Amino acid sequence: MDNEQLYSIASKLVTPGKGILAADQSAGTMNKQLVGIGVEPEPEMRRKYRQLLLTTPSLEKYVTGVILYDGTFRNQTDDGIPFVDVLVSKGIIPIIKVDKSTVSMTGFAGEVVTEGLDGLKERLEEYHSMGARAAKWRAVVNIAEDLPTEESIRFNAMQLTRYAILCQEAGIVPIVEPEVIFAGAHDLARAEEVTTMTLQIVFETLVKYRVDLKGMILKSSMVLAGSNHAEQTSPEQVAEATLRTFDNSVPHEIPGIVFLSGGQTPDRATKNLDAIAKLENKRGDLPWELAFSFSRGLEQPVQNVWLGQDDKIAEAQQTLIETLKANCLADQGELS
Repeated sequence: MDNEQLYSIASKLVTPGKGILAADQSAGTMNKQLVGIGVEPEPEMRRKYRQLLLTTPSLEKYVTGVILYDGTFRNQTDDGIPFVDVLVSKGIIPIIKVDKSTVSMTGFAGEVVTEGLDGLKERLEEYHSMGARAAKWRAVVNIAEDLPTEESIRFNAMQLTRYAILCQEAGIVPIVEPEVIFAGAHDLARAEEVTTMTLQIVFETLVKYRVDLKGMILKSSMVLAGSNHAEQTSPEQVAEATLRTFDNSVPHEIPGIVFLSGGQTPDRATKNLDAIAKLENKRGDLPWELAFSFSRGLEQPVQNVWLGQDDKIAEAQQTLIETLKANCLADQGELS
């Protein structure tokens, strides 16, 4: 394991003024999105959509890395060029999603655990040989009256830690994603309490098992009231709660934190990102670089333009660039 190489990759992933495109939907999730825009959910349409994203001119000006699902990672363009090679040629870091989604946690109603550790060592070695230099694993934390339990958070933290260890052994930067779910009726204070507890337990476990914190990235939820709460939080409230949570839970050795959009509308995610960056600029003392790693927040506008039509590809790609530009400005607190 070359720690210096891991540090270099992690640092590049959180280059100021850029973000990460999370194009890692599974085939099932992508199919649902295609149906939602009136497109046949076929493998060829999934491939054409991914090709649209990855071949967008000037993509490298706005993203440091792209997260791909296994099937996409192995796919190629119309000309037979592997998608991974398309990214590498642009100086973009190929990132592979390696978890295998969630299953119910036996004995813990309403809570889930992420699967995918079986055979992960060998899969990571293969992905590295194919060009992957970072990976992502998502744990899920639900908020309800009696949820989450500390036991479920600790169990998922162990899974995240084992994943991170295997990544670093393979020369791959782990992106550790404990997502606190937006859906629910909880208020802002409850969201902050749960997110703080989750991150504290995750980092306690990572440190205990000697994961090199300088060679990893945190992918975190923003802290905001649940989607069904009567009083939705303003961008300024989100910024204050989110940075306060990080102050209380994230070690300074972490080179960067990237945000997931987590079910927010694209517009809301961008405005919240801008408010966080404005507060960061005002404080001027954060030890981490902050960036975005959106999926829906970047792709929904693109899909709504494309609609599966070849004659809309250029317009859809321009929409992607415009959406990325807005989020890069927001990442600097410069959104007008």
